[in-house]
Amino acid sequence: MVNLILGYLGLGLMLGLSGIGSAIGTTIAGNAAEGALKNNAEKSSSYMILSAMPATQGLYGFVAFLMWMSKDFAENGALLFGVGISVGLVCLFSAIRQGQVCANGIIGISQGHDVQTNTMIYAAFPEFYAILALVAALMI
Repeated sequence: MVNLILGYLGLGLMLGLSGIGSAIGTTIAGNAAEGALKNNAEKSSSYMILSAMPATQGLYGFVAFLMWMSKDFAENGALLFGVGISVGLVCLFSAIRQGQVCANGIIGISQGHDVQTNTMIYAAFPEFYAILALVAALMI
């Protein structure tokens, strides 16, 4: 019974924390985009691209969730809990920090600087850790 509870809790944390991180990260960047539109509305497509980047961590959590959903919880509950909380937390913090990087890039673009490409490169760094968490979850 304890393994079953741990297993479901791990799945919930895996999906929930990664989704929460994406929601926070995209709204951080989206808030910056909303403010930037007042300064330079012609660059709205650049703002939208950067605002969407933190959404991917939620997808990584969902993929890990789907891959682990078929496991036997009675046998792997503690393992699933550990994997779930690990993937969930990495995706949570990765998305939040990526949203902050994107927000700074959006502000720079609105001020007339050509920083979209550099911002996307810098934003890929925190995402790399979410990808590593997903890969580790799939390899276990």
